[in-house]
Amino acid sequence: MESVRSANFLQVDNEIRRILAEKGVIVLSSREAYKEFTWTRDYFEHKPEDGYFIWIKKPINHPLTTCIAISSPKVSQNPRNLVVIERNVEAEINSVCNAVKKNLCGSHVGRSKVVLKENSGLKIRHFHKWGGGDVVGSSIEFSLGKRARLFHTYRCLAVPEKLETENKTFLASYSSANFEMAVLAKDGHVDIHDSTFLNGEKSSGISRLRMIADENSTILAHSKMVANAVGTGHLDCMGLLLAEESSINAVPELLNKNKDAMLTHEASVGKISEEVLNYLRSRGLTEDEAIDLIVAGFLSGEAPFTHEGRVLPSKT
Repeated sequence: MESVRSANFLQVDNEIRRILAEKGVIVLSSREAYKEFTWTRDYFEHKPEDGYFIWIKKPINHPLTTCIAISSPKVSQNPRNLVVIERNVEAEINSVCNAVKKNLCGSHVGRSKVVLKENSGLKIRHFHKWGGGDVVGSSIEFSLGKRARLFHTYRCLAVPEKLETENKTFLASYSSANFEMAVLAKDGHVDIHDSTFLNGEKSSGISRLRMIADENSTILAHSKMVANAVGTGHLDCMGLLLAEESSINAVPELLNKNKDAMLTHEASVGKISEEVLNYLRSRGLTEDEAIDLIVAGFLSGEAPFTHEGRVLPSKT
């Protein structure tokens, strides 16, 4: 919890521990926002009990931070979050959701909506870390106005027993969205659904998924790019299988409803080749060290892959 001591919003179990607003930024609990601002009811499905509301009205020169943590056994969380970025405003948000201990067997089902108004920009980074007995659902919906820009990253390197994620991004004219996801699954089941909708002319979307299935794990990743107007979209799905009893199912889908739009995809699922391991061992690494290095590079997007799914050594 030390890393989020200065968080703008901190919720532990079902108790809000900290709310810190800044100049040009309104931060409230979702419950308070629902009561104070009637227009937020257009975004909340019903009156929320947990979660945060962030309204960024002026540019800020440093990231805002939110944290929703499970600290006690068998806690059930249902946060409903809403973020609104006003016109011509640039912002950054770091969002952390985690279990602070292993084997708490908690439940976290989060639903978020993020609204970027015309010509605004947002860099949002999601970090998840869970215990083996937790059950987690995470859904986030982005709505981009004209010429809005979104950079969205999600990393979960400690998955729960069951993790379900769903991302939907709706783009207006000349807006752009870049989504990057990295998941390392071990002793867990991961179900990923990512959809991007090019609804305005000259909009563009890129979705990159990096998935690793270690022992006793399964990953299902369904990525979808839909062109309802002239635009460009690309899906990039890559999986690395580390254990024989595990599996990765990558399902990229392109749906083009406009003859002038361009949609592309590439996908690969494979294992670490013996050639690569031997190369790294020849440089003095043990097999475990070599695998750790490959995994780290793969999750960061730095490890080159062939169409057969093999990691290739650097030429340097």
